[in-house]
Amino acid sequence: MSTRIPTRRAAGPAASRTGRLLSWLAPLLTVGGLIALWQGYVRWHEVDPIVLPAPTDVANALWRDRELLLTATEHTLLVLLLGLVAALALGTLCGIALHRSPALRRALEPLLVGSQAVPIPILAPLLVVWLGFGLTPQLVLVVVVAFFPVAVATRDALAGLSPETALVLRNLGATPAQRLRLVELPGALPGILTGVRLAVVFAVIGAVFADATGQSATTAADPTSSGGLGRIVADAVPQLQTDRAFAAIVLLVALSLALFWSLGGVERRLDRRSSPSLPI
Repeated sequence: MSTRIPTRRAAGPAASRTGRLLSWLAPLLTVGGLIALWQGYVRWHEVDPIVLPAPTDVANALWRDRELLLTATEHTLLVLLLGLVAALALGTLCGIALHRSPALRRALEPLLVGSQAVPIPILAPLLVVWLGFGLTPQLVLVVVVAFFPVAVATRDALAGLSPETALVLRNLGATPAQRLRLVELPGALPGILTGVRLAVVFAVIGAVFADATGQSATTAADPTSSGGLGRIVADAVPQLQTDRAFAAIVLLVALSLALFWSLGGVERRLDRRSSPSLPI
């Protein structure tokens, strides 16, 4: 019995490292295989690069237009981060209010659900008409599309908490604000981050549509005006610069995955901290 315990403890870190290695290798091999198939299909069938550029053409465009793409990526990242921070703050407050007040939940939930029924391609130009060109309509659209997942995740995470600890604090005379700060928000934080991870995907879509709708409309009047990756895609396709459009799309995907995985790492760390450590 005494000889098995060290063996099990020694095998644990090795198994964990193997699992982490496989979790990285699996998506890399999948993406690599898809890129190889893409490259082979384009070369074998001699597809026109205007219709579908090969991965090598996209890589060349990434290097050739690196300064333009870097500036656009910085713009899109700024819009995403500012919009997500605002959506996180507003969505969390709304989720807390929905959890605390059943009457408010019944009044606001139809409006929240109905707001998500408006397609982004329709909402983006309306925001440009109402708010003008520039950064403001982009930020508003990101907040609108990212707000709902955060609010719903916050409400559900708070509703799923065990009421015993809050009941003890209530019996000890803790105020609702103290219970929220000491128990409810820390316990609900992993669930809130799950909603934020989903919001990242919607936020990227919203930022691209707002950027393409608002910024590309000003290109003729001011060709040097700054814009994000959405503008590059919107401008490159009519000019038959498909490789540049694909390069911008690759950067959008990379940006989304980086934000999504970063939040996932924070969520897993919070889960480990909140999980009780069991003796072996």
